[in-house]
Amino acid sequence: MERHFYGLKMDVYVKGGRWRLDDPVNTRGEQIEDPWLFVQGKPVELHERLRIPIEQPGEPLDIGFAGTGLTPVVSERVASVFREMAPDDVQLFPVDVDGQIRPFFILNIARELRCIDEAACREVQKFSADEELHADRAGEYRSVIGLRIDKAKVTGARVFRLWGWPQPIILDEEIKDALEANGIFGGKFDEV
Repeated sequence: MERHFYGLKMDVYVKGGRWRLDDPVNTRGEQIEDPWLFVQGKPVELHERLRIPIEQPGEPLDIGFAGTGLTPVVSERVASVFREMAPDDVQLFPVDVDGQIRPFFILNIARELRCIDEAACREVQKFSADEELHADRAGEYRSVIGLRIDKAKVTGARVFRLWGWPQPIILDEEIKDALEANGIFGGKFDEV
């Protein structure tokens, strides 16, 4: 049976007005050193509990993406699905979200795969070594439209980030179905 995978992204059309979360801060209110820490597809060592300030009040979401680095912040309902179905692919860090008494977690996807199927995507643009501002990103993706992955390169992973294009969280169909069955609020799925 063929496996299906989906990109999990922010649902920008949430009814009732979505909240907007700011960059994570430490207990002293200082922003963390690397706002992209939780989107790199690698395990993270966290030595203190973090807090997420609210940039714009609105409806609390089951999945949100905080600040510049788009740090995934999830409710206990979402965290429980990842904890149960993909414990080897994710890390969950308890986080304090301003004004919330319900538990929330930073979701770190601790696996990265090089599996974009460039030929099957509608359009792919890469950074080149000639670009002064982005020479360090040569070979990574500047733009991917109509994302498709090569499923043959996905062995054993249920949730992962894409090498060179970390924006979407990629997850398998069973996890997508479990999240939908739990009534996820704030996320959107596109088959990849």
